[in-house]
Amino acid sequence: MNKRVKGLLEQLEEVREQLLAFADDMFHGIDHRNAEQLAKGVEFVRVYNERLAAFDQLADELSRMIQQYTHVSVEETSAVPSTDLARFERIIRELDPATPHYLNEDFTYKRPYGFVMRSQAYKDIVTWRHLYEAVCRVLAELNPNRWVELPNNPVFTSVQNKKAFSRDVRDLRSPLSAIRGVYAESHYSANSIRDNMLKLLKELGIEERELKIYLRQDRDAHVDVG
Repeated sequence: MNKRVKGLLEQLEEVREQLLAFADDMFHGIDHRNAEQLAKGVEFVRVYNERLAAFDQLADELSRMIQQYTHVSVEETSAVPSTDLARFERIIRELDPATPHYLNEDFTYKRPYGFVMRSQAYKDIVTWRHLYEAVCRVLAELNPNRWVELPNNPVFTSVQNKKAFSRDVRDLRSPLSAIRGVYAESHYSANSIRDNMLKLLKELGIEERELKIYLRQDRDAHVDVG
C-alpha cells in the first residue's frame, strides 16, 4: 500500500513539473516576429498559466491530504544531509558513478536524483521543487545574513513585481516552508529553478561549479548497465 501511495504522489509531482516545462516550451516556441502568432501565443500562455496555477494549488492540497492521512511522504527517505564524514563519503560513492551536471544545462523533462555542494550531499530526491528546497536550506546555513535579506533584494523581484522570496506567505503562489523566516516561491519549471539557483549562488558568493546535480536517468542507466 505504502509503495503505491508513494508512487501516486511522485506521479502527481511529475505531472505538475511536466506541465510547467510545457509552458516554457510553448512560450519559447512563439515566433515573436509574427504579430498574429505572437498575440495568439501570449493569450494561450496567459490562460494556460491561469489554469496551471489552479491545478498546482489543487495538486498541493491533494498531496498534503494524502500524505497526512497515509503518513507516506513523497520524499520519504530523501534529501537527508550528510553532516558526518563517513556518511558523506557513502553518499558521494553512490552519486559518483552517475554524471554530475551543472547550472549551465537545460533540465527540461529531466528528473533530479541528488546534489552535492561543499560538505553537503543529498540523494533520493524525486522532484525539482524538493531539490530547490534542499539547496535553499544549505545556502541559508552557509550564508544566513544574506539569506534573510533576499526578500529585499531586487534581483529576486520580476518586472511584473512577482517575488521569488518573501517573509509574507501571501506574496507567493506556491511557497516552500519558511527557512529562517523567509519563504521561497516554488511555482517554477526545472529551468526556472535552475535560473533562480544561479542567481542565489551569485548573490550568496558561491561559485557556480560548487553545486553538482545528479539526474535520475543517469543513475538508472548506470544501474541497468551494471
